[in-house]
Amino acid sequence: MNLDQATDIPDILRDFLEYHSTVRGHSDKTVVGYYMDLKILFRYIKRRRRLVPPDVPFNEIDITDIDLDFIKSVKIEELYRYQSFSPETTDSGTSLSAASRCRRTSSVKSFYNYLTTKRHLLDFNVCQELDMPKRQKSLPKYLEEAECERLLAACDGQFASRDYCILMLFMSCGLRISELVSLNLTDIYEDHLRVLGKGNKERVIYFADGCREAIDDYLCVRNADKASDEDKNALFLSRENRRISVRSVQKMVDKTLLKAGLDASRYSPHKLRHTAATLMLKNGVDTRALQEVLGHSNLNTTQIYTHLDNAALHEAAMANPIGRKTKADIEDDLD
Repeated sequence: MNLDQATDIPDILRDFLEYHSTVRGHSDKTVVGYYMDLKILFRYIKRRRRLVPPDVPFNEIDITDIDLDFIKSVKIEELYRYQSFSPETTDSGTSLSAASRCRRTSSVKSFYNYLTTKRHLLDFNVCQELDMPKRQKSLPKYLEEAECERLLAACDGQFASRDYCILMLFMSCGLRISELVSLNLTDIYEDHLRVLGKGNKERVIYFADGCREAIDDYLCVRNADKASDEDKNALFLSRENRRISVRSVQKMVDKTLLKAGLDASRYSPHKLRHTAATLMLKNGVDTRALQEVLGHSNLNTTQIYTHLDNAALHEAAMANPIGRKTKADIEDDLD
C-alpha cells in the first residue's frame, strides 16, 4: 500500500499504518486490512453521532479530521455496535461473518494498543474491556493419506511433473500458495527449502525423499531456455514460461482434484497446507516444531515465536508419510 498517495487517511492513522508496514514488516494485504477496518470504524461513529449530513453516502464520509480527541471519545458501546455493522445494510447485525467481526475487532485492538503502549498517547485503553466475538471453531478440512496418493497419481499431461511437484510441496511441506509461487531456484537445497513467509520472515523447511524426487523430476523438464530474463530464477513456470501465478495454481489444483475423484469445492491449496499439518500431527510431530514448519507465531495465532534447532525441523519433515513416498511407492499402493 502506497501511503504517500492516499489522501483520505488522518495523520494518526497514517502513523499506525506506517508502523506496521516499516517497523513490523507486515504485508501490504495486512496493512490495507487495518486501513479498511479503521476507516469503516471512523465513518460509522461519525454517522452514528450525526456528525455528517444523513444524505452523504457512507463511503464518502470524510475522516481526515479524525484526531486524538476524537479517538479518546470513543465509547466501548460504539465499538460493540461497530463489530457487526455493515455499510451495505441498514440493519447492523447479520451480514458480517464471525471471522470478519473477529478481524475487525483485532484491527481496533491493535490500533488502540499502538496508541497506548507504543506512542503513549492514551492514559486509558478502551479496548482493554472489548471482548472478541465468539467464533465457531471447526476442524480444518484435509485429505487422508490415501486421498493424497490419489491426487498425486492424477497428475498428467504436458505439465504433469510440475503439477506433481507443486502438490507434493503443498502436502508435504505445508507451504502457503504465496510462498510456493515465490520460490526461486536458489531457494532449493539438497534436503530443504528456504521460504520467505508472512512479514518477510525467512524460514527453513526440510523435505524427505519423495519431495526431492519430485523436484528433480520437474527440474529435468523445466523449460529454462524459454523463460524471460525476469523469471529465469522462478522455480515454477507457467505455460507462457513466466513465473506461475496464484490463480494458475488454484486452477491446477481444482482440475487435479476432479481428476482424482475428489470434491474440488471442499479443498483448495490452503486445505492442502492443512493436510500437511494434520498428517504431521497425526504422525507424532511436536506442536512447536509444526509452528516453525508452517511459519506460525504459534497455533493460537498469538505473537509468540518459537525457534527450534534444525534437527527438530528435519524430524518434522521426515514424519510426514506423503513426503516419503516416491512415485514407485504410490504406484504400488494404488495397485
